[in-house]
Amino acid sequence: MAHTGLVLPNSGHNRDAEANKFGMWLFLFTELLLFGGLFIVYMVYRMLNHEAFLLSSFELNVVLGTVNTTVLLVSSMTIAMSVSAIQMGQAKRSALLLWITFALAGVFLVIKYFEWSAKIHHGLFPGMDYYNNLPAGERLFFFLYYVMTGLHALHIIIGMVIIVFAIRQTNNGTLTAEKHSLTENAGLYWHLVDLIWIYLFPLFYLIH
Repeated sequence: MAHTGLVLPNSGHNRDAEANKFGMWLFLFTELLLFGGLFIVYMVYRMLNHEAFLLSSFELNVVLGTVNTTVLLVSSMTIAMSVSAIQMGQAKRSALLLWITFALAGVFLVIKYFEWSAKIHHGLFPGMDYYNNLPAGERLFFFLYYVMTGLHALHIIIGMVIIVFAIRQTNNGTLTAEKHSLTENAGLYWHLVDLIWIYLFPLFYLIH
């Protein structure tokens, strides 16, 4: 009976962890449906306006896009290392790696800010005079660019909030080697953010 009493709490925790992970996978699936729908819309309009999309893509900065891609790939590595660290009971190392991931996310957003600012400065934003005078296909390209990269940036910000919460939970001892589902879920979410950008980058920057 004593042995059973020791197992039950652990079993309950395992069930909670599995439920949390299942909930996160369900959420990620809905996010994939959202972006999957946007990717389909993009591909349809790209086929209908191939020349206009190609011409518009030359306005994007491939170097900045490449740097941001590298930043996100490295951040996926650091958050994966953070998950491994907390699983091994290395809380301080896990928190440090989460901070590095957070900083890389900030770098991504800063680069995206300057990239957007440059486009807006040249009038390439919906509602501005220069944009309104562009051919319909080019206007559509930039509209989709702002919608899809903007939505992705919003997910980056949400991910940063989750990461900060995971850092706080790690530092106060709530997340441990035995209980770390929040860190795992943060990692899963961040990998989704990375995956979405891996598709956005070639679609908008490397179109030909």
